[in-house]
Amino acid sequence: MASKSSNFLERYGYDLLLGSIAAFYVFMAPYTKVEESFNVQAMHDILYHRHHLDNYDHLEFPGVVPRTFLGALLVSSLAAPSVLAMDLLHVSKIYSLFAVRLALGGVILSTLRFFRLQVRHKFGLQVEAFFAILTAVQFHLLFYCTRPLPNVLALGVVNLAYGYWLKEKCYAAINCLIFATVIFRCDILLLLCPLGLELLLTRRISLWKALKCCSLCALLCIGLTVLVDSIMWKRLLWPEFEVFWFNSVLNRSSEWGTHPFHWYFTSALPRLLLAANPLFLLGVLLDRRVLLFILPVFSFVLLYSKLPHKELRFIIISVPIFNLSAAIAATRVYNNRKKTYWKFLYPIMLGLLLISLGCTVITFMASNENYPSGHALKHLHVTGQFANSTNELWVHIDTFSAMNGISRFCENKFPWRYSKEEGIPPEELCQRNFTYLINEHPAIDGFKCLLAENGFSRVRLRTGFPPILLVKEPKVYIHGNVRNKDVMHRNWPGCS
Repeated sequence: MASKSSNFLERYGYDLLLGSIAAFYVFMAPYTKVEESFNVQAMHDILYHRHHLDNYDHLEFPGVVPRTFLGALLVSSLAAPSVLAMDLLHVSKIYSLFAVRLALGGVILSTLRFFRLQVRHKFGLQVEAFFAILTAVQFHLLFYCTRPLPNVLALGVVNLAYGYWLKEKCYAAINCLIFATVIFRCDILLLLCPLGLELLLTRRISLWKALKCCSLCALLCIGLTVLVDSIMWKRLLWPEFEVFWFNSVLNRSSEWGTHPFHWYFTSALPRLLLAANPLFLLGVLLDRRVLLFILPVFSFVLLYSKLPHKELRFIIISVPIFNLSAAIAATRVYNNRKKTYWKFLYPIMLGLLLISLGCTVITFMASNENYPSGHALKHLHVTGQFANSTNELWVHIDTFSAMNGISRFCENKFPWRYSKEEGIPPEELCQRNFTYLINEHPAIDGFKCLLAENGFSRVRLRTGFPPILLVKEPKVYIHGNVRNKDVMHRNWPGCS
């Protein structure tokens, strides 16, 4: 029995570690934000509306650019048995959100496992161990791996590409990147081109065979996404081509903010990698094999820096390769920790790992407070329902609240009804028949502020203990209709 247990831990110990951390993030911060909106609403509609496309959220709120349904279909299929069981048991829909996020996390971590096993085969058990440790003490990769973002869906396929790259199955790696580019994120092209060029220059692939292989794969992927998404969107559509046109040709993405050219290198990567940031540079110097893996990924980040609109999640696919280089450096430092010079690097490395862990804890605590409207709706469901009432309770959710924690998974059944109608001026809300409002404004005519939900504002340093404080302030307010006596007679915390 002990031997079986030891073999199990040896085989799946790192998966349990990383999976447990990712699951912890799901249960502690289950709500989603606007970036995840399309996929999370699509998963809900696939699970609950099925073939009734007219009820789907994306037809009423299409977003700035269309996205593919293929990722949502895959994850929903995996989560469907547990969601069906919960539906039969009349469990609240919010638990279905847990199910789809855990299913997505299982997919992403399975592909990361595939990559990690190739790391073990090529670089050894110790490098694999440090790869897992570095990933565990970083915040963003495990926090994001359960979030239904196009970048995360692409990450799963890119992990497979990295694994095939390490196995020297180069055509399979390229086909994976083509799949990710055509279906999930057109910006993966910025990784595909440098990698393909490197493989050509090192003669690991031939140009003619690559063209034949890649063209066939691209055509099949285009056919698949056009077929599925044209049905779901009710028009002839290749989603990622429209995204490419919007972001790259029209350069409209800059309307959502811009950062300087160096931002990915001076801000995003240090936060993504933490201890792995200095270690990956050391890994390049210590092991010549690493340079060939780092160059295409570094080029991806460099090329992406040309686009003015930047977000940390855009380059999350670079993390596994940078972690590989950092793990090689950490292994070398650990193995030589008793030798001259190296013995000074060893405590520095341990300090970096502890700092990473501390930064991860602080970042998680801040992120946990970053979904105020989800928490507000939960409080409203607990406090705002009337006993033995047959009247519908209409809740209006404004745009800010819909972007910061509320999805269709958060909605309850009768008597609750919800409206996300946009463009209603605050002074006109009292003319509508809304029982409650979840709104970013603290005062609205015709309504009484019942509850203020705090959200993360900033980090403040101080001289006492703890030295770091998370400052919260009211972000979202629940308002009750003053003409509804049942609402006014209930005990509410108030907004003062």
